[in-house]
Amino acid sequence: MDLKKAYPLVSKNRQEKIDFYRFDKDKKLSCGAYLLLKKLLSEENITNPIFKTGKYGKAYISNHENVYFNLSHSGKIVLCAISDMEVGADVEYIDPKIDLNISKNYFYNSEYENIMSAENKSDEFFKYWVLKESYMKYTGLGMNLKLDSFEIKIKDEIQLKNNSKNLKFNLFNIEDYKIGIASHYDVSDLIEYDVETLY
Repeated sequence: MDLKKAYPLVSKNRQEKIDFYRFDKDKKLSCGAYLLLKKLLSEENITNPIFKTGKYGKAYISNHENVYFNLSHSGKIVLCAISDMEVGADVEYIDPKIDLNISKNYFYNSEYENIMSAENKSDEFFKYWVLKESYMKYTGLGMNLKLDSFEIKIKDEIQLKNNSKNLKFNLFNIEDYKIGIASHYDVSDLIEYDVETLY
């Protein structure tokens, strides 16, 4: 991505967020996430969104009802989920060298046990990580919601223990990345874009 060309196309708020990042790679990912959001919103005939942030930092569109979105980026992938109901999304690079003690110290005990008994422990870890983070983002609390305050159960169907909101969880693999989405819908597939075509 040519950041010099793309940067002027994003909102002032997004420019501030981009400027916050230290490394060029992260600046480009943040810019790409916004451009993807802008493209998807335009496909829904939303061309003048006014973005605000909630108490815990989750962005929302204040001048359109029933339009919810969530952004994430990792490595070389940006992710944007849009819905007519609240949504949370996370993408993570599957790092085979991840410190699995994170799950021992911060996840539910049953989640940790499933990770440690899996054939591919790092792959299993990131299944839980993206699902848990997608839920945290769904709630709008983000990291203010402790990782061990709720339990994800991965069986034939992915479930949140004591799920009173009837949430649906979806899990995807793209190359060496995991994607988790928490929403009120079953998401059956993803649409991929080349970020270079977005500006």
